[in-house]
Amino acid sequence: MILAVSTWFRERIPVHGDVLREMTNEPVPYHLKRWWFCLGGTPLYLFVVQIATGILLAFYYQPSPTTAYESVRYITEQVQYGWFIRSIHKWAATLMIATVVLHQMRVYFTGAYRKPREINWIIGMVLLMCTLTVGFTGYSLVYEQLSYWGATVGANIADSVPVVGNLGKHMLLGGDAYNDKTLSRLFILHAAVLPVTMVMLIGVHIVLIRLHGVTEFRFRDEGTKQKFFNFFPDHLYTEIIMGLILMIILSALATILPATLGPRADPLTTPEVIKPEWFFYVMFRWLKLFSGTAAVLSIGFIIFTMFIWPFVDALFRRFARLQEASVWIGIAAVLLIVGLTVWEAAVEH
Repeated sequence: MILAVSTWFRERIPVHGDVLREMTNEPVPYHLKRWWFCLGGTPLYLFVVQIATGILLAFYYQPSPTTAYESVRYITEQVQYGWFIRSIHKWAATLMIATVVLHQMRVYFTGAYRKPREINWIIGMVLLMCTLTVGFTGYSLVYEQLSYWGATVGANIADSVPVVGNLGKHMLLGGDAYNDKTLSRLFILHAAVLPVTMVMLIGVHIVLIRLHGVTEFRFRDEGTKQKFFNFFPDHLYTEIIMGLILMIILSALATILPATLGPRADPLTTPEVIKPEWFFYVMFRWLKLFSGTAAVLSIGFIIFTMFIWPFVDALFRRFARLQEASVWIGIAAVLLIVGLTVWEAAVEH
């Protein structure tokens, strides 16, 4: 019986081990055995976890100022394993943002954005911006006191952008200020618009990687001859092991440090301390150091420069003295980001 069913499926879906090996048997550089060179697969796995847990949470979440907070409380306190699913969702988001940042840093410091991979770097930057926006909108959906005022501050920052700022604020809030339409708008962005956009971008990202191949690096411990291994099943096994390890880490974090629920949002009471999520600490501290418009314009300039960095780096590399300029600029930028983040985390205001 089992043989008959198996034969039936093989006739209609002619895919088996040999076919898979032939289709995916591209040579993978040996340096991808090192986990830090496979950081692209880590956020992808966490993104899948986000989608799965997000769908489960969406069954109960109600995006309205009168119902949002109570629906989150219901998920946390009454839904069977609701606290665990919400905690997995939260920690997967945190780790996803961290690994996307680390992946982008790895690409930067290894020069994997250079010709002919400039377009893929730009797509990666768009994915980074989408990931940060997903984190911001998700944080705002809980309708806690801090998340409410965080969204308000974020909209006011957007409003300070010249020319398009007011339009951006209206698109985010659905009006001049936080109103009854804001949460539903944030929910649509968080649960539909941004995930679909990211899925399409990831698809293009992977296609370009397949077309260009993985950037090859040579290490001393590999000898004089560059080594390769097969994608299927060798690299696939590596990714599966990484996924299982991440699931263990997520489960441990969700159990030991579950997602909590702060005070309900009160539009009439401004909290003494307003802090965003950790991944916006650097931007928040930067805004405190400079005046509003100057800070926003400088942040915009930095982000724009990050998008076009492959072309800036190409200009540097035309001059012998500036061959390694990108490395030193990158080190300075990382130290600045870490310093501002720690500074903001250490102070109360």
